[in-house]
Amino acid sequence: MLTVYSDDYFMEQAIKEAKKAAMAGEIPVGAVIVCQKQIIARAHNQTQILNDVTAHAEVMAITSAASYLGGKYLKDCTLYVTPVPCVMCAGALYWSQIDRVVYGASDEKRGFMRYGKELLHPGTKLEFGIQHDACAELLTKFFENKR
Repeated sequence: MLTVYSDDYFMEQAIKEAKKAAMAGEIPVGAVIVCQKQIIARAHNQTQILNDVTAHAEVMAITSAASYLGGKYLKDCTLYVTPVPCVMCAGALYWSQIDRVVYGASDEKRGFMRYGKELLHPGTKLEFGIQHDACAELLTKFFENKR
């Protein structure tokens, strides 16, 4: 059983979002943004549904969290996302000045870490590997089924 307010618990919530994306035929990426131990935004990829290449889970969650907080900066917030964000999402995270990013699985081809942590705001803390196997399995199964 997962402890409420733990990194594992919040990543499990992101995994639930990723599963929603997969069920809709989207690449299974899920994200939640947490502020003061409360989920303030949930999102999953919607690029196909919205016909919008920028409708990544992270961008959708940033927009929702900023709206909830009434401002564009997410300084006291943490993003939990199933794979490492792409370069576009890292840029959005930079501008949001989010306090912390936690991702589950790596992505050697498309993840921003290919270019280094410098793509995030200097004040952003980065952690990875939370629920790694579950996050990686979502992507592996999705792409195996596509082939």
